[in-house]
Amino acid sequence: MSAPVGTPLAAGRWRGFEGRWYGPGEAGYEQRRLPWRRNVDARPAAIVEPVTADDVARAVTAARDAGVPFAVQATGHGALVPCDGGLLLRVGRMSTVEVDPARRVAQVGGGACWADVVAAAAAHGLAPISGSSPEVGVAGYTLGGGLGWLSRRYGFAADSLLAARVVSAGGDLLRAGPDADEDLWWALRGGGGNFGVVTELRLRLFPVDSVFGGVAFFAAERAAEVLARYREVAPDEPDELTTALILLRLPDLPAIPEPIRGRVVLALRACYAGPAEHGQRALAPLLAAAGPPLLGGFRPMAYPDTTALADPQPLAQISEEHTDLFRDLDESLVDLLLAEIDDRAGPVTVIELRHWGGALARPRPYGGMSGPPGAAYSLIAVAPELERATLPKVRAHMAGLAARLRPYASGGVFLNFLSDTARTAAAYQPDDHRRLAALKRRYDPDNVFRLGHNIPPARRP
Repeated sequence: MSAPVGTPLAAGRWRGFEGRWYGPGEAGYEQRRLPWRRNVDARPAAIVEPVTADDVARAVTAARDAGVPFAVQATGHGALVPCDGGLLLRVGRMSTVEVDPARRVAQVGGGACWADVVAAAAAHGLAPISGSSPEVGVAGYTLGGGLGWLSRRYGFAADSLLAARVVSAGGDLLRAGPDADEDLWWALRGGGGNFGVVTELRLRLFPVDSVFGGVAFFAAERAAEVLARYREVAPDEPDELTTALILLRLPDLPAIPEPIRGRVVLALRACYAGPAEHGQRALAPLLAAAGPPLLGGFRPMAYPDTTALADPQPLAQISEEHTDLFRDLDESLVDLLLAEIDDRAGPVTVIELRHWGGALARPRPYGGMSGPPGAAYSLIAVAPELERATLPKVRAHMAGLAARLRPYASGGVFLNFLSDTARTAAAYQPDDHRRLAALKRRYDPDNVFRLGHNIPPARRP
């Protein structure tokens, strides 16, 4: 069933539209309406797959004229609010990648995933500030800040955004950059999807072809000692080294390697963007505290192989997360986390602690907005692969965990890690949030781009 031909959502009225259109009941609609993050069960009135910026402009104009919700999705990893009764823009067909090795830049379509960019850059000995998962969309990750294995050396992915082409809430095609619209460029570098639909990104690449890294699993009995050592050595880690400690409660399933099957373990993930011998030296204090690994280890690897440092992601899942930032790893905070992962009746089976610092702690380049408040360490606690019927109970548990963590947390959050839209403002320094709200009033006064981590337009004085 399609929208009536006389309505603004009828794609047949969009003269020159080159993409595809799906309505409820039509083949392809059910597959495309669901994001990767299946907490969102959206039922839009129409789904559009554009192939050009003009297609995107027609879709934005149609949704605005119809007065219906509008959402943009590449993969749906960051989907937070359902676009029920609205227009869902699936941009995955806009996935071109062109690399200019001499200038060390990549021109990337708004629907591309990191796998596309990493592969194209690696052919020239270059790398982007990509995420750990190759399946995550480049645009959403970058606009939300972007934290990857190279970030302690080179900064947030948002800082590598040299320019962008954007479709505005009014359907206009804009260009943002240091030699174009600097205010919009500033807002895009961390302001999320509040200011338009990004159809093309120009990204800085870095001379990284190989790294020293890996993941190793250790007995949970060493976790307290390793976390205490982490607190001591992490502030002095070289910028080239990015580390994360993960507490895992693993199921007793044949797919899990026998040495860690059915156990609570501590995993160390690390990536050193430099010579292997330097990486070995930088990791030595943590490895000495951890003892012999149950499984895994560290080795030189091509940059595209860093995808092996992340957990394999299922095609889709329902999950609940809680995230916080901390200025320090207090001993009682560590005790709290160890008790949480040991709770066999609890839903949380993954707790990641990641040290920030390095380039992330320095002023943002090119006049970019400040980093999130209190970001010395980040925490993500995950209750994965849930059933929809269990969500109320799991959410109550996560709320209790959040309350227990609150005395230790800085109050800030990182936008890319955040699934609670009520905490969006906490991802920004107050002055930056006020400026973003003022720019939202200029670029999207009617709040067309509101389904997600929304920054409402500032009220007029």
